[in-house]
Amino acid sequence: MIQTMSTLWQQQLDPFGLQAITRKAALAWWKHPEELAASWQEWWQQVGKLNSYAAARCLGTELPPVCPPQAEDERFKDPVWQELGWDLLKQWYLLNTHWLQDALYRTPELSDKERSRSAFWLRQGLNALAPNNFFLTNPVAQRKAQESGGKSLSEGWRNFLRDAARGDIAMTDLSAFQVGKNLATTPGAVVYRGRLLEVIHYEATTPTVKQIPVVIVSPWINKYYVLDLDNKKSLIQYLVSQGFSVFVTSWKNPGPDDKDVGFDDYITEGIDRIVQVAKDIQQSEQVLLTGYCIGGTLTTVYLAWLAAQKRGDEVAGATLLTTLTDFSRPGDIEVFLDEEGLSFVERKMQAKGYLDGKDMAASFRMLRANSLIWNYWVENYLFGETPQPFDILYWNMDSTRMPCAMHSFYLREFYLHNKLTQPNALTIAGQKIDLRKIKTPLFMVSAEEDHIAPWKQTWHLTEHTPHAPVQFTLSSSGHILGIVNPPKPNSKRRYWQGDVKTGEPHPAWFARQEPVNGSWWPSWVNWMNGKAETDISPQLSSNRYPAICPAPGRYVLEH
Repeated sequence: MIQTMSTLWQQQLDPFGLQAITRKAALAWWKHPEELAASWQEWWQQVGKLNSYAAARCLGTELPPVCPPQAEDERFKDPVWQELGWDLLKQWYLLNTHWLQDALYRTPELSDKERSRSAFWLRQGLNALAPNNFFLTNPVAQRKAQESGGKSLSEGWRNFLRDAARGDIAMTDLSAFQVGKNLATTPGAVVYRGRLLEVIHYEATTPTVKQIPVVIVSPWINKYYVLDLDNKKSLIQYLVSQGFSVFVTSWKNPGPDDKDVGFDDYITEGIDRIVQVAKDIQQSEQVLLTGYCIGGTLTTVYLAWLAAQKRGDEVAGATLLTTLTDFSRPGDIEVFLDEEGLSFVERKMQAKGYLDGKDMAASFRMLRANSLIWNYWVENYLFGETPQPFDILYWNMDSTRMPCAMHSFYLREFYLHNKLTQPNALTIAGQKIDLRKIKTPLFMVSAEEDHIAPWKQTWHLTEHTPHAPVQFTLSSSGHILGIVNPPKPNSKRRYWQGDVKTGEPHPAWFARQEPVNGSWWPSWVNWMNGKAETDISPQLSSNRYPAICPAPGRYVLEH
Protein backbone atom coordinates (compact mmCIF):
# COMPACT_ATOMS: atom_id res chain seq x y z
CA MET A 1 0.00 0.00 0.00
CA ILE A 2 2.77 2.44 0.98
CA GLN A 3 4.67 1.60 -2.20
CA THR A 4 1.51 2.18 -4.28
CA MET A 5 0.93 5.58 -2.66
CA SER A 6 4.57 6.48 -3.25
CA THR A 7 4.22 5.58 -6.92
CA LEU A 8 1.08 7.69 -7.25
CA TRP A 9 2.76 10.67 -5.62
CA GLN A 10 5.73 10.31 -7.94
CA GLN A 11 3.44 10.13 -10.98
CA GLN A 12 1.76 13.39 -9.96
CA LEU A 13 4.81 15.35 -8.76
CA ASP A 14 7.44 13.92 -11.10
CA PRO A 15 5.62 12.66 -14.22
CA PHE A 16 8.77 12.70 -16.35
CA GLY A 17 10.96 10.64 -13.99
CA LEU A 18 13.45 13.41 -13.26
CA GLN A 19 14.11 12.20 -9.70
CA ALA A 20 15.47 8.91 -11.01
CA ILE A 21 17.74 10.67 -13.51
CA THR A 22 18.95 13.07 -10.80
CA ARG A 23 19.81 10.19 -8.48
CA LYS A 24 21.60 8.39 -11.30
CA ALA A 25 23.60 11.52 -12.20
CA ALA A 26 24.57 12.15 -8.58
CA LEU A 27 25.70 8.56 -8.14
CA ALA A 28 27.65 8.71 -11.39
CA TRP A 29 29.54 11.80 -10.24
CA TRP A 30 30.41 10.22 -6.87
CA LYS A 31 31.71 7.16 -8.70
CA HIS A 32 33.99 9.42 -10.76
CA PRO A 33 35.58 11.75 -8.18
CA GLU A 34 38.37 12.88 -10.48
CA GLU A 35 35.91 14.16 -13.09
CA LEU A 36 33.85 15.80 -10.30
CA ALA A 37 36.92 17.55 -8.92
CA ALA A 38 37.88 18.75 -12.40
CA SER A 39 34.42 20.16 -12.95
CA TRP A 40 34.49 22.06 -9.67
CA GLN A 41 37.98 23.33 -10.44
CA GLU A 42 36.67 24.69 -13.72
CA TRP A 43 33.90 26.51 -11.84
CA TRP A 44 36.39 28.06 -9.40
CA GLN A 45 38.56 29.19 -12.28
CA GLN A 46 35.60 30.97 -13.86
CA VAL A 47 34.69 32.56 -10.52
CA GLY A 48 38.32 33.76 -10.18
CA LYS A 49 38.18 35.31 -13.63
CA LEU A 50 34.93 37.07 -12.77
CA ASN A 51 36.43 38.43 -9.53
CA SER A 52 39.43 39.76 -11.45
CA TYR A 53 37.07 41.32 -13.99
CA ALA A 54 35.09 42.99 -11.19
CA ALA A 55 38.25 44.37 -9.58
CA ALA A 56 39.47 45.77 -12.90
CA ARG A 57 36.09 47.42 -13.56
CA CYS A 58 36.17 49.01 -10.10
CA LEU A 59 39.58 50.49 -10.92
CA GLY A 60 38.28 51.89 -14.19
CA THR A 61 39.84 49.30 -16.48
CA GLU A 62 37.65 47.94 -19.25
CA LEU A 63 38.01 44.23 -19.97
CA PRO A 64 36.07 41.83 -22.20
CA PRO A 65 33.29 40.14 -20.19
CA VAL A 66 33.98 36.70 -18.76
CA CYS A 67 30.49 35.36 -19.60
CA PRO A 68 28.88 37.49 -22.32
CA PRO A 69 25.28 36.74 -23.38
CA GLN A 70 24.82 34.98 -26.69
CA ALA A 71 24.07 37.25 -29.63
CA GLU A 72 20.45 36.07 -29.86
CA ASP A 73 19.81 36.52 -26.10
CA GLU A 74 17.43 39.49 -25.86
CA ARG A 75 17.18 39.47 -22.06
CA PHE A 76 20.17 41.72 -21.43
CA LYS A 77 20.08 44.04 -24.46
CA ASP A 78 19.35 47.24 -22.54
CA PRO A 79 22.54 49.31 -21.94
CA VAL A 80 21.80 49.41 -18.19
CA TRP A 81 23.03 45.80 -18.00
CA GLN A 82 26.53 47.12 -18.82
CA GLU A 83 26.67 49.13 -15.59
CA LEU A 84 29.04 47.50 -13.09
CA GLY A 85 26.59 46.12 -10.52
CA TRP A 86 24.05 44.86 -13.05
CA ASP A 87 26.83 43.58 -15.30
CA LEU A 88 28.25 41.43 -12.48
CA LEU A 89 24.80 40.09 -11.60
CA LYS A 90 24.18 39.20 -15.25
CA GLN A 91 27.56 37.48 -15.63
CA TRP A 92 27.23 35.60 -12.33
CA TYR A 93 23.94 34.18 -13.56
CA LEU A 94 25.39 33.28 -16.98
CA LEU A 95 28.52 31.74 -15.44
CA ASN A 96 26.52 29.37 -13.28
CA THR A 97 24.03 28.64 -16.06
CA HIS A 98 26.73 27.66 -18.53
CA TRP A 99 28.68 25.64 -15.96
CA LEU A 100 25.65 23.67 -14.80
CA GLN A 101 24.57 22.84 -18.34
CA ASP A 102 28.09 21.84 -19.39
CA ALA A 103 28.50 19.71 -16.26
CA LEU A 104 25.22 17.94 -16.98
CA TYR A 105 26.27 17.09 -20.53
CA ARG A 106 29.55 15.69 -19.18
CA THR A 107 27.84 13.54 -16.53
CA PRO A 108 29.19 9.97 -16.83
CA GLU A 109 26.92 6.99 -17.44
CA LEU A 110 23.86 8.91 -18.68
CA SER A 111 22.31 7.82 -21.96
CA ASP A 112 21.79 10.38 -24.70
CA LYS A 113 18.04 10.35 -24.05
CA GLU A 114 18.50 10.90 -20.31
CA ARG A 115 21.01 13.66 -21.00
CA SER A 116 18.67 15.39 -23.44
CA ARG A 117 15.62 15.16 -21.18
CA SER A 118 17.39 16.32 -18.02
CA ALA A 119 19.11 19.15 -19.93
CA PHE A 120 15.72 20.37 -21.13
CA TRP A 121 14.25 20.54 -17.63
CA LEU A 122 17.41 22.06 -16.19
CA ARG A 123 17.19 24.74 -18.86
CA GLN A 124 13.57 25.44 -17.88
CA GLY A 125 14.61 26.05 -14.27
CA LEU A 126 17.59 28.19 -15.20
CA ASN A 127 15.51 30.29 -17.57
CA ALA A 128 12.94 30.86 -14.84
CA LEU A 129 15.63 32.03 -12.39
CA ALA A 130 17.12 34.65 -14.74
CA PRO A 131 17.53 37.97 -12.91
CA ASN A 132 15.48 39.89 -15.48
CA ASN A 133 12.38 37.88 -14.46
CA PHE A 134 12.19 39.56 -11.03
CA PHE A 135 11.48 43.20 -10.27
CA LEU A 136 14.22 43.55 -7.64
CA THR A 137 16.87 42.26 -10.05
CA ASN A 138 15.60 43.89 -13.24
CA PRO A 139 16.97 47.43 -13.62
CA VAL A 140 14.80 48.14 -16.68
CA ALA A 141 11.60 47.34 -14.75
CA GLN A 142 12.75 49.56 -11.87
CA ARG A 143 13.48 52.42 -14.25
CA LYS A 144 10.07 52.12 -15.90
CA ALA A 145 8.36 52.07 -12.50
CA GLN A 146 10.19 55.24 -11.46
CA GLU A 147 9.53 57.04 -14.76
CA SER A 148 5.82 56.14 -14.71
CA GLY A 149 5.29 56.96 -11.06
CA GLY A 150 4.42 53.35 -10.34
CA LYS A 151 1.86 53.10 -13.14
CA SER A 152 3.83 50.29 -14.84
CA LEU A 153 3.49 48.20 -11.68
CA SER A 154 -0.25 48.76 -11.36
CA GLU A 155 -0.74 47.97 -15.05
CA GLY A 156 1.42 44.87 -14.65
CA TRP A 157 -0.70 43.68 -11.74
CA ARG A 158 -3.84 44.26 -13.79
CA ASN A 159 -2.33 42.26 -16.66
CA PHE A 160 -1.39 39.47 -14.27
CA LEU A 161 -4.94 39.20 -12.91
CA ARG A 162 -6.35 39.21 -16.45
CA ASP A 163 -4.03 36.41 -17.59
CA ALA A 164 -4.51 34.42 -14.38
CA ALA A 165 -8.26 34.41 -15.04
CA ARG A 166 -7.63 33.09 -18.57
CA GLY A 167 -4.96 30.63 -17.43
CA ASP A 168 -2.46 31.79 -20.03
CA ILE A 169 0.10 34.54 -20.59
CA ALA A 170 -1.12 36.93 -23.28
CA MET A 171 1.23 37.01 -26.27
CA THR A 172 -0.71 39.66 -28.16
CA ASP A 173 -3.46 42.22 -27.68
CA LEU A 174 -6.46 39.87 -27.66
CA SER A 175 -8.91 42.75 -28.06
CA ALA A 176 -7.47 43.61 -31.49
CA PHE A 177 -8.88 40.58 -33.34
CA GLN A 178 -12.19 38.90 -33.96
CA VAL A 179 -12.65 35.83 -36.11
CA GLY A 180 -15.00 36.63 -38.95
CA LYS A 181 -14.34 40.36 -38.66
CA ASN A 182 -10.63 40.89 -39.28
CA LEU A 183 -9.53 37.23 -39.36
CA ALA A 184 -10.95 34.42 -41.51
CA THR A 185 -12.76 36.87 -43.79
CA THR A 186 -12.55 35.15 -47.19
CA PRO A 187 -16.19 34.85 -48.38
CA GLY A 188 -17.66 31.38 -48.46
CA ALA A 189 -20.22 29.08 -46.87
CA VAL A 190 -20.44 26.06 -44.62
CA VAL A 191 -21.77 23.30 -46.89
CA TYR A 192 -21.56 20.42 -44.42
CA ARG A 193 -21.68 20.13 -40.64
CA GLY A 194 -21.05 16.88 -38.77
CA ARG A 195 -19.94 15.85 -35.32
CA LEU A 196 -16.24 16.27 -36.24
CA LEU A 197 -16.07 19.12 -38.70
CA GLU A 198 -17.68 21.81 -40.77
CA VAL A 199 -16.73 21.95 -44.44
CA ILE A 200 -16.21 25.48 -45.70
CA HIS A 201 -16.37 26.14 -49.45
CA TYR A 202 -15.11 29.51 -50.66
CA GLU A 203 -16.79 31.75 -53.22
CA ALA A 204 -15.07 31.98 -56.58
CA THR A 205 -13.55 35.29 -57.65
CA THR A 206 -12.76 34.18 -61.19
CA PRO A 207 -15.23 33.53 -64.08
CA THR A 208 -14.31 29.85 -64.12
CA VAL A 209 -12.63 27.48 -61.66
CA LYS A 210 -10.68 24.27 -61.94
CA GLN A 211 -13.05 21.32 -61.83
CA ILE A 212 -10.72 19.37 -59.56
CA PRO A 213 -11.10 21.08 -56.17
CA VAL A 214 -8.41 21.87 -53.65
CA VAL A 215 -9.24 20.25 -50.29
CA ILE A 216 -7.26 21.60 -47.32
CA VAL A 217 -6.96 19.44 -44.22
CA SER A 218 -6.06 21.76 -41.39
CA PRO A 219 -4.48 20.59 -38.11
CA TRP A 220 -7.01 19.91 -35.38
CA ILE A 221 -4.58 21.01 -32.66
CA ASN A 222 -5.16 24.56 -33.93
CA LYS A 223 -7.93 26.34 -35.82
CA TYR A 224 -7.86 26.46 -39.59
CA TYR A 225 -7.71 30.23 -40.03
CA VAL A 226 -3.92 30.43 -39.85
CA LEU A 227 -4.39 29.80 -43.57
CA ASP A 228 -6.87 32.69 -43.83
CA LEU A 229 -5.49 35.46 -41.62
CA ASP A 230 -6.11 38.61 -43.65
CA ASN A 231 -6.19 39.80 -47.25
CA LYS A 232 -2.40 40.03 -47.46
CA LYS A 233 -1.55 36.70 -45.80
CA SER A 234 -4.40 34.36 -46.69
CA LEU A 235 -3.26 31.23 -48.49
CA ILE A 236 -6.92 30.34 -49.05
CA GLN A 237 -7.71 33.68 -50.67
CA TYR A 238 -4.61 33.36 -52.85
CA LEU A 239 -5.73 29.95 -54.14
CA VAL A 240 -9.22 31.30 -54.85
CA SER A 241 -7.71 34.20 -56.80
CA GLN A 242 -5.78 31.68 -58.90
CA GLY A 243 -9.00 29.99 -60.08
CA PHE A 244 -9.21 27.08 -57.64
CA SER A 245 -12.34 25.89 -55.91
CA VAL A 246 -11.18 25.62 -52.29
CA PHE A 247 -12.64 23.56 -49.42
CA VAL A 248 -11.22 23.50 -45.87
CA THR A 249 -11.82 21.49 -42.72
CA SER A 250 -13.01 23.51 -39.74
CA TRP A 251 -12.70 20.93 -36.96
CA LYS A 252 -15.11 20.89 -34.03
CA ASN A 253 -13.57 21.75 -30.68
CA PRO A 254 -14.26 18.51 -28.75
CA GLY A 255 -15.62 18.34 -25.23
CA PRO A 256 -16.11 15.62 -22.58
CA ASP A 257 -18.79 13.88 -24.66
CA ASP A 258 -16.25 13.30 -27.44
CA LYS A 259 -13.92 11.27 -25.22
CA ASP A 260 -14.20 8.11 -27.34
CA VAL A 261 -13.76 9.74 -30.76
CA GLY A 262 -10.86 7.88 -32.35
CA PHE A 263 -8.32 8.32 -35.12
CA ASP A 264 -10.45 6.13 -37.39
CA ASP A 265 -13.26 8.68 -37.08
CA TYR A 266 -10.97 11.45 -38.30
CA ILE A 267 -10.42 9.35 -41.44
CA THR A 268 -13.99 8.27 -42.14
CA GLU A 269 -15.99 11.21 -40.77
CA GLY A 270 -13.30 13.81 -41.31
CA ILE A 271 -11.02 13.77 -44.33
CA ASP A 272 -13.02 11.23 -46.36
CA ARG A 273 -16.18 13.24 -45.73
CA ILE A 274 -14.77 16.54 -46.95
CA VAL A 275 -13.37 14.79 -50.02
CA GLN A 276 -16.80 13.39 -50.89
CA VAL A 277 -18.45 16.79 -50.31
CA ALA A 278 -15.94 18.55 -52.57
CA LYS A 279 -16.29 15.92 -55.31
CA ASP A 280 -20.08 16.19 -55.23
CA ILE A 281 -20.22 19.98 -55.45
CA GLN A 282 -17.54 20.14 -58.15
CA GLN A 283 -18.86 17.07 -59.97
CA SER A 284 -15.30 15.81 -60.03
CA GLU A 285 -13.89 12.31 -59.67
CA GLN A 286 -10.68 13.63 -58.08
CA VAL A 287 -9.41 16.18 -55.58
CA LEU A 288 -6.14 17.94 -54.90
CA LEU A 289 -5.40 17.33 -51.22
CA THR A 290 -3.38 19.65 -48.98
CA GLY A 291 -2.54 18.76 -45.37
CA TYR A 292 -0.81 21.05 -42.89
CA CYS A 293 1.18 19.77 -39.90
CA ILE A 294 -0.82 17.02 -38.20
CA GLY A 295 -3.38 17.51 -40.96
CA GLY A 296 -0.61 16.44 -43.33
CA THR A 297 0.00 13.32 -41.26
CA LEU A 298 -3.73 12.53 -41.51
CA THR A 299 -3.56 13.18 -45.26
CA THR A 300 -0.66 10.74 -45.62
CA VAL A 301 -2.55 8.05 -43.70
CA TYR A 302 -5.58 8.72 -45.90
CA LEU A 303 -3.52 8.26 -49.07
CA ALA A 304 -2.32 4.87 -47.81
CA TRP A 305 -5.88 4.04 -46.70
CA LEU A 306 -7.18 4.79 -50.19
CA ALA A 307 -4.32 2.82 -51.77
CA ALA A 308 -5.20 -0.22 -49.66
CA GLN A 309 -8.69 -0.09 -51.23
CA LYS A 310 -7.30 0.60 -54.71
CA ARG A 311 -8.90 4.07 -54.61
CA GLY A 312 -5.67 6.03 -54.91
CA ASP A 313 -6.77 7.64 -58.21
CA GLU A 314 -9.32 9.73 -56.30
CA VAL A 315 -6.47 12.10 -55.37
CA ALA A 316 -4.78 13.77 -58.35
CA GLY A 317 -1.99 15.15 -56.17
CA ALA A 318 -1.29 15.76 -52.51
CA THR A 319 0.56 18.63 -50.83
CA LEU A 320 2.10 18.03 -47.41
CA LEU A 321 3.06 21.13 -45.44
CA THR A 322 5.55 20.70 -42.56
CA THR A 323 4.40 17.12 -42.12
CA LEU A 324 5.95 14.44 -39.91
CA THR A 325 5.40 10.81 -40.85
CA ASP A 326 8.61 9.31 -39.42
CA PHE A 327 8.60 10.09 -35.70
CA SER A 328 11.92 8.51 -34.78
CA ARG A 329 13.39 11.99 -34.17
CA PRO A 330 10.42 14.36 -33.95
CA GLY A 331 12.38 17.41 -32.85
CA ASP A 332 12.52 19.19 -29.52
CA ILE A 333 9.06 17.93 -28.51
CA GLU A 334 10.49 14.44 -27.94
CA VAL A 335 11.49 15.44 -24.38
CA PHE A 336 7.82 14.89 -23.45
CA LEU A 337 7.42 11.66 -25.38
CA ASP A 338 8.34 8.69 -23.25
CA GLU A 339 6.27 6.24 -21.23
CA GLU A 340 6.24 8.42 -18.10
CA GLY A 341 5.27 11.56 -19.98
CA LEU A 342 2.55 9.89 -22.03
CA SER A 343 1.08 8.19 -18.98
CA PHE A 344 0.86 11.58 -17.29
CA VAL A 345 -0.93 13.09 -20.30
CA GLU A 346 -3.30 10.13 -20.54
CA ARG A 347 -4.29 10.46 -16.89
CA LYS A 348 -5.15 14.11 -17.48
CA MET A 349 -7.19 13.20 -20.57
CA GLN A 350 -9.05 10.40 -18.81
CA ALA A 351 -10.12 12.81 -16.08
CA LYS A 352 -11.55 15.38 -18.53
CA GLY A 353 -12.23 13.37 -21.66
CA TYR A 354 -9.84 15.54 -23.67
CA LEU A 355 -6.47 17.26 -23.61
CA ASP A 356 -6.84 20.98 -23.08
CA GLY A 357 -5.29 22.95 -25.90
CA LYS A 358 -3.58 25.22 -23.38
CA ASP A 359 -1.61 22.23 -22.10
CA MET A 360 -0.45 21.43 -25.61
CA ALA A 361 0.39 25.07 -26.29
CA ALA A 362 2.36 25.31 -23.03
CA SER A 363 4.48 22.33 -24.07
CA PHE A 364 5.40 23.93 -27.37
CA ARG A 365 6.09 27.29 -25.72
CA MET A 366 8.50 25.61 -23.30
CA LEU A 367 10.62 24.60 -26.28
CA ARG A 368 11.41 28.32 -26.71
CA ALA A 369 10.79 29.45 -23.14
CA ASN A 370 12.76 32.71 -23.14
CA SER A 371 11.06 34.13 -26.21
CA LEU A 372 7.60 32.56 -25.79
CA ILE A 373 7.13 32.64 -21.99
CA TRP A 374 9.55 34.80 -20.02
CA ASN A 375 9.68 37.58 -22.58
CA TYR A 376 5.92 38.08 -22.12
CA TRP A 377 6.19 37.63 -18.34
CA VAL A 378 8.62 40.54 -18.16
CA GLU A 379 6.82 42.82 -20.60
CA ASN A 380 3.28 42.12 -19.38
CA TYR A 381 3.85 42.09 -15.62
CA LEU A 382 7.14 43.84 -14.80
CA PHE A 383 6.87 46.54 -17.47
CA GLY A 384 3.06 46.75 -17.43
CA GLU A 385 2.86 46.79 -21.21
CA THR A 386 0.13 45.50 -23.51
CA PRO A 387 1.54 43.17 -26.18
CA GLN A 388 1.46 44.42 -29.76
CA PRO A 389 -1.36 43.12 -31.98
CA PHE A 390 -0.11 40.15 -34.01
CA ASP A 391 -2.59 37.94 -35.84
CA ILE A 392 -0.46 34.78 -35.81
CA LEU A 393 0.03 35.01 -32.05
CA TYR A 394 -3.72 35.55 -31.58
CA TRP A 395 -4.33 32.38 -33.61
CA ASN A 396 -1.68 30.57 -31.57
CA MET A 397 -3.53 31.43 -28.35
CA ASP A 398 -6.92 30.41 -29.79
CA SER A 399 -6.23 26.82 -28.81
CA THR A 400 -8.37 23.71 -29.28
CA ARG A 401 -8.85 20.47 -27.39
CA MET A 402 -8.01 16.91 -28.44
CA PRO A 403 -10.36 13.97 -27.73
CA CYS A 404 -8.90 11.41 -25.35
CA ALA A 405 -9.08 8.25 -27.48
CA MET A 406 -7.77 9.85 -30.66
CA HIS A 407 -4.93 11.76 -29.04
CA SER A 408 -3.77 8.82 -26.94
CA PHE A 409 -3.67 6.64 -30.08
CA TYR A 410 -1.81 9.33 -32.02
CA LEU A 411 0.83 9.90 -29.33
CA ARG A 412 1.46 6.22 -28.70
CA GLU A 413 1.23 4.66 -32.14
CA PHE A 414 2.83 7.51 -34.09
CA TYR A 415 5.22 9.30 -31.72
CA LEU A 416 6.19 6.61 -29.23
CA HIS A 417 6.14 3.49 -31.42
CA ASN A 418 6.61 5.14 -34.85
CA LYS A 419 4.30 2.61 -36.48
CA LEU A 420 3.34 4.73 -39.48
CA THR A 421 6.68 3.95 -41.12
CA GLN A 422 6.31 0.22 -40.45
CA PRO A 423 4.40 -1.51 -43.27
CA ASN A 424 1.07 -2.94 -42.11
CA ALA A 425 1.81 -2.17 -38.44
CA LEU A 426 -1.25 0.10 -38.21
CA THR A 427 -4.84 -0.78 -38.98
CA ILE A 428 -6.88 2.38 -39.61
CA ALA A 429 -10.61 2.21 -40.32
CA GLY A 430 -10.34 -1.43 -41.36
CA GLN A 431 -7.30 -1.09 -43.62
CA LYS A 432 -3.65 -2.00 -43.14
CA ILE A 433 -1.53 1.10 -43.67
CA ASP A 434 1.52 0.73 -45.91
CA LEU A 435 3.12 3.95 -47.14
CA ARG A 436 4.89 2.03 -49.89
CA LYS A 437 1.56 1.63 -51.71
CA ILE A 438 1.12 5.38 -52.17
CA LYS A 439 1.52 6.37 -55.83
CA THR A 440 -0.05 9.83 -55.60
CA PRO A 441 2.25 12.65 -56.77
CA LEU A 442 3.45 14.59 -53.72
CA PHE A 443 4.41 18.23 -53.26
CA MET A 444 6.20 18.45 -49.92
CA VAL A 445 6.98 21.74 -48.19
CA SER A 446 9.16 21.96 -45.10
CA ALA A 447 10.70 24.89 -43.26
CA GLU A 448 14.39 25.51 -42.68
CA GLU A 449 14.01 26.61 -39.02
CA ASP A 450 11.10 24.37 -38.04
CA HIS A 451 11.57 22.98 -34.52
CA ILE A 452 8.20 21.20 -34.48
CA ALA A 453 8.60 19.24 -37.73
CA PRO A 454 12.34 19.42 -38.56
CA TRP A 455 12.79 19.38 -42.32
CA LYS A 456 15.39 16.62 -42.32
CA GLN A 457 12.89 14.45 -40.44
CA THR A 458 9.98 15.26 -42.75
CA TRP A 459 12.26 14.21 -45.62
CA HIS A 460 12.07 10.58 -44.50
CA LEU A 461 8.65 10.21 -46.12
CA THR A 462 10.45 10.21 -49.48
CA GLU A 463 12.22 7.02 -48.35
CA HIS A 464 8.94 5.27 -47.54
CA THR A 465 7.04 6.19 -50.75
CA PRO A 466 9.25 4.79 -53.54
CA HIS A 467 6.40 4.79 -56.09
CA ALA A 468 5.24 8.38 -55.52
CA PRO A 469 6.89 11.16 -57.54
CA VAL A 470 7.94 13.87 -55.07
CA GLN A 471 8.73 17.52 -55.53
CA PHE A 472 10.31 18.82 -52.33
CA THR A 473 10.38 22.47 -51.27
CA LEU A 474 12.45 23.84 -48.40
CA SER A 475 11.22 27.26 -47.32
CA SER A 476 13.12 29.72 -45.18
CA SER A 477 11.76 30.58 -41.71
CA GLY A 478 9.86 28.29 -39.33
CA HIS A 479 6.78 26.13 -38.85
CA ILE A 480 4.27 28.95 -39.41
CA LEU A 481 6.04 31.71 -41.33
CA GLY A 482 7.58 29.20 -43.70
CA ILE A 483 4.02 28.34 -44.81
CA VAL A 484 2.27 31.71 -44.37
CA ASN A 485 4.57 33.07 -47.05
CA PRO A 486 2.62 35.15 -49.59
CA PRO A 487 4.22 36.64 -52.68
CA LYS A 488 5.20 40.27 -52.10
CA PRO A 489 7.74 42.74 -53.51
CA ASN A 490 11.23 42.75 -52.01
CA SER A 491 10.51 39.66 -49.92
CA LYS A 492 13.39 38.49 -47.76
CA ARG A 493 12.13 34.91 -47.93
CA ARG A 494 13.62 32.25 -50.17
CA TYR A 495 13.19 28.58 -50.94
CA TRP A 496 14.92 25.58 -52.49
CA GLN A 497 12.85 23.32 -54.73
CA GLY A 498 13.33 20.27 -56.91
CA ASP A 499 12.25 16.74 -57.73
CA VAL A 500 13.52 13.96 -55.47
CA LYS A 501 15.37 11.06 -57.01
CA THR A 502 14.41 7.61 -55.73
CA GLY A 503 16.32 6.87 -52.55
CA GLU A 504 18.09 10.24 -52.62
CA PRO A 505 19.32 11.49 -49.20
CA HIS A 506 18.56 15.06 -48.25
CA PRO A 507 22.19 16.31 -48.40
CA ALA A 508 22.45 15.20 -52.03
CA TRP A 509 19.11 16.78 -52.91
CA PHE A 510 20.02 20.06 -51.21
CA ALA A 511 23.41 20.17 -52.95
CA ARG A 512 21.60 20.11 -56.33
CA GLN A 513 19.34 23.08 -55.54
CA GLU A 514 19.80 26.81 -55.97
CA PRO A 515 17.98 29.25 -53.67
CA VAL A 516 15.04 31.12 -55.20
CA ASN A 517 14.05 34.48 -53.75
CA GLY A 518 10.43 35.07 -52.77
CA SER A 519 7.45 32.86 -52.06
CA TRP A 520 7.03 29.23 -53.09
CA TRP A 521 3.25 29.72 -53.53
CA PRO A 522 3.38 30.50 -57.31
CA SER A 523 5.43 27.37 -58.04
CA TRP A 524 2.92 25.33 -56.04
CA VAL A 525 0.06 26.75 -58.10
CA ASN A 526 1.92 25.80 -61.29
CA TRP A 527 2.32 22.25 -59.96
CA MET A 528 -1.41 21.96 -59.21
CA ASN A 529 -2.39 23.56 -62.53
CA GLY A 530 -0.61 20.72 -64.26
CA LYS A 531 -2.96 18.25 -62.56
CA ALA A 532 -6.24 20.20 -62.92
CA GLU A 533 -6.69 21.31 -66.50
CA THR A 534 -10.48 21.44 -66.94
CA ASP A 535 -12.32 24.67 -66.07
CA ILE A 536 -16.01 24.87 -65.14
CA SER A 537 -18.48 27.50 -64.00
CA PRO A 538 -18.29 27.93 -60.23
CA GLN A 539 -21.04 26.89 -57.86
CA LEU A 540 -20.91 27.30 -54.10
CA SER A 541 -23.13 24.35 -53.10
CA SER A 542 -25.22 21.49 -54.43
CA ASN A 543 -28.60 19.90 -53.83
CA ARG A 544 -27.00 17.31 -51.59
CA TYR A 545 -24.79 19.82 -49.79
CA PRO A 546 -26.60 23.17 -49.62
CA ALA A 547 -25.11 26.23 -47.94
CA ILE A 548 -25.84 26.13 -44.19
CA CYS A 549 -24.40 29.47 -43.10
CA PRO A 550 -21.73 31.96 -44.20
CA ALA A 551 -18.04 31.35 -43.52
CA PRO A 552 -16.26 31.13 -41.13
CA GLY A 553 -19.07 29.04 -39.65
CA ARG A 554 -19.83 28.04 -36.08
CA TYR A 555 -17.17 25.53 -35.05
CA VAL A 556 -14.23 27.94 -35.39
CA LEU A 557 -15.90 30.27 -32.87
CA GLU A 558 -16.24 27.61 -30.17
CA HIS A 559 -13.95 27.86 -27.15
